[in-house]
Amino acid sequence: MVAKLTETPDYREESKLLSYGFNVIAGVDEVGRGTVAGPIVVGIAVIPLHPQGEWLKSIKDSKLLSPLQRIKAVEHMNQKNVSMATGSASSIEIDKLGIVMSTSLAAKRAVDALGKTPDILLVDGFKLPEIPLHQKPIIKGDRKCLSIAAASIIAKVTRDNFMDEQHKIYPEYSFYKNKGYLTKTHNEAIKVHGPCMIHRYTFKPISSINTKRLFD
Repeated sequence: MVAKLTETPDYREESKLLSYGFNVIAGVDEVGRGTVAGPIVVGIAVIPLHPQGEWLKSIKDSKLLSPLQRIKAVEHMNQKNVSMATGSASSIEIDKLGIVMSTSLAAKRAVDALGKTPDILLVDGFKLPEIPLHQKPIIKGDRKCLSIAAASIIAKVTRDNFMDEQHKIYPEYSFYKNKGYLTKTHNEAIKVHGPCMIHRYTFKPISSINTKRLFD
């Protein structure tokens, strides 16, 4: 029988690495890999050693939390001195480099913005090429590992805020609702208005449209 994932991640992975001699243990997760508009954003989070308290219950996979719950979770993390940062790669960079290398670029920027060099990265899913640090990939890590769940929240809040701002510039695409994902109404808007500056021109269905960014 396959074990069912709990909704609340824990600190067991971090504790194990501490016993191996690692000190600065950072969780890493990305948001926006599968969208057709906007950047990919990577969050990174270092939880204080041996955390305790009710606030830990607010740290879950960002997909399991409402927007308000995610904001509250970030407030809790700030109060508990969780070290957090984000890095991003733009839609232009994604079109030029591809999504895999763009994810690594965003991760490198997140690490640089953290202000401390992690001894090891706990990464949701797969290792990040071009990041010269020890890494441990964990499948569905945002459901299992506290540091990765924290990173997923900060990445999601950061990217959602960006897409909300882009909605003010490009209201016809309803970015405040779809956050760049290809919903039915978003797809219809692309058909009617064509893609805008922050769409990914190498992603379907935009790649099938004979058009380019104005500044390409």
